[in-house]
Amino acid sequence: MKIFHSINDFHSSKKTILTLGTFDGVHIGHKKILERLIQNTQNKEYESLVLTFFPHPRMVLQEKSEIKLLNTISEKIDLLEKIGIENLVIHPFDENFSRLTAEEFVKKVLVDQFHIHKIIIGYDHRFGRNRTANIDDLITFGKKYGFEVEQISVQEIDAISVSSTKVRKALTEGKMALANEYLGYDYFLTGTIVEGKRLGRTIGFPTANLKIEEDYKLIPLKGVYVVKSIINNETYFGIMNIGNNPTVGGEHLSIEIHFLDFNSNIYNQKIAVSILHYIRPEQKFDSVELLKKQIEKDKNSAIAYLKKLSV
Repeated sequence: MKIFHSINDFHSSKKTILTLGTFDGVHIGHKKILERLIQNTQNKEYESLVLTFFPHPRMVLQEKSEIKLLNTISEKIDLLEKIGIENLVIHPFDENFSRLTAEEFVKKVLVDQFHIHKIIIGYDHRFGRNRTANIDDLITFGKKYGFEVEQISVQEIDAISVSSTKVRKALTEGKMALANEYLGYDYFLTGTIVEGKRLGRTIGFPTANLKIEEDYKLIPLKGVYVVKSIINNETYFGIMNIGNNPTVGGEHLSIEIHFLDFNSNIYNQKIAVSILHYIRPEQKFDSVELLKKQIEKDKNSAIAYLKKLSV
C-alpha cells in the first residue's frame, strides 16, 4: 500500500476509484464500503484510493471536543493495508480545508488531483463547508465533472448498523464482546513496554507496563481483562489491568499485563495487545495479600475463559 500524507502528494497514471471518511476503527460497517472499493478495481484498470483525515475533524471544529479515537494513525494504516487498499491519503485536516465548498472539494481534490473515475460512498455521507452537501449533490457534481457515484444503500448499511460511536460506548462500558463484534476483530492497544515500579514482581505476578504515546487513543473501562499478544512470533495470553493501582497508592493511570507462561525481558519492545474479555472492575483491597489472592482468581478466570475459546 502506498501512503501519502497530503492530497497534493498523490500522483498516479491511472484514474482512481475512491472512498473517503475518517474510518475510525475500520469496523465492519467501514469494511462493507472498502470491500466494494476493492471489487471495483480488481481488473487493474483503475486504482483504489482511500482519503482519510488527521486530526479527526471533530478535534479541529469542536472547541471542547474530547473525542478519543479507536485507532492511532499507524494502527489504521495496518488495518487498511490488510484489507488490500492500494493507496491511502492521510490529509492534515484544518480550518482552511474545512472551509472548502462542496464544489471546490469535488473539483480541486477529487477531479483535478485524484482523477476520479468513481466514488463509493454511504447513503448518509455529508461533505463540504459545514457539511451542507449530500449524496444528491455528489451525483449532480458527478454528471457535471464526468465521474460515477456508487451509493451504499440504507439497507446495506443498516444490515450492519455499526458506528464508531457505538464501538466507543461499548469499550467505555467494558462490553468487549460487543465492541469486538462491531469491529470484526479484537480491539487492541499498541505501545512500548517500559520499566515500572516492579511491584508485580515482588508479589509473584511480574507485569509488563505498556506505555501508549498517543494521548488520543481510547483506553477501555478501568478493570481487569483477558488479553493476547504476539511476541517474537509467538502468541501469549495474559491478564491486563487498566487503572491507578489504588491498593498500593497509585496516582496515575497505568496499563499492566501479566503474561501466562512467559518470562522474557521485553523492555523497550513495541507490542500490540488484543483485548478479548472483561473480567472485573478495578478494586481497592485492604492489603497486598488480598490483592494477591484476587489476582490468582483473575488468572484462573482467564484460563477458564481461554479453555472455552479452544473448545
